Amino acid sequence: MSQLVWISGVSKGIGRALAESVPWPAALVIGISRDANESAPVSEHLALDLADPSSWEALGQSFRRELAGFDGDRVAFVHCAGTIDPVGFAADVDPGAYQANVMLNSASPQVLGQLFLAAAAGVGSARRHLVMITSGAARSVYPGWTSYGAAKAAVDQWVRNAGAEQATRGGVEVMAVAPGTVDTGMQARIRATPAEQFTQRQKFVDLYDAGKLASPTEVAAKMWRLLDSGLDNGSVVDLRDLPG
Repeated sequence: MSQLVWISGVSKGIGRALAESVPWPAALVIGISRDANESAPVSEHLALDLADPSSWEALGQSFRRELAGFDGDRVAFVHCAGTIDPVGFAADVDPGAYQANVMLNSASPQVLGQLFLAAAAGVGSARRHLVMITSGAARSVYPGWTSYGAAKAAVDQWVRNAGAEQATRGGVEVMAVAPGTVDTGMQARIRATPAEQFTQRQKFVDLYDAGKLASPTEVAAKMWRLLDSGLDNGSVVDLRDLPG
């Protein structure tokens, strides 16, 4: 085994497209999602609900177990798991659902990212990559996405700082990637949301009607190419800003 890859949120959307297009044919691909999915294109599956903090250590154990003594040439953890639910003004939504959103979108990237960095510190000469999915919502105001936008802003800043640390000592290549507006179930969920819960709903309806949603397959291919593009450690990248 020369390459080892973990992908969270692997059962659908961008996570699934990434698993289907891992550019190393012999790679061991470990998928993470809430439910075991026999059709997911992975070598192994971890059934973990990453909105539940009690699940995080199980993934940390997987990092440590697989990386102990690893002598291949490439290791990657791509954290795609996320949710926009509950959509609605912060004062109006269910508190339990809001807390789960914060745990999955904001807390889990930082905790799981730290666990991966710590486990990867002892790996020999392999290139090591940590990739977080971010969003333009980190920089824009979207009433109805209070926790989602805040979480993506937190991811961006975590990546900048962790990347600077790893450039100084550690050597893991850390980046955050905003994929743009992608034709996934999340977009369908947005279009089905009443405008009083998400005031900019029509923007996303118009993008869909105009055929301007990127395909998950296209996005996945661009993301894999980024690993060899020579970006600075800690880069926050929007795929829409890149040529081609």
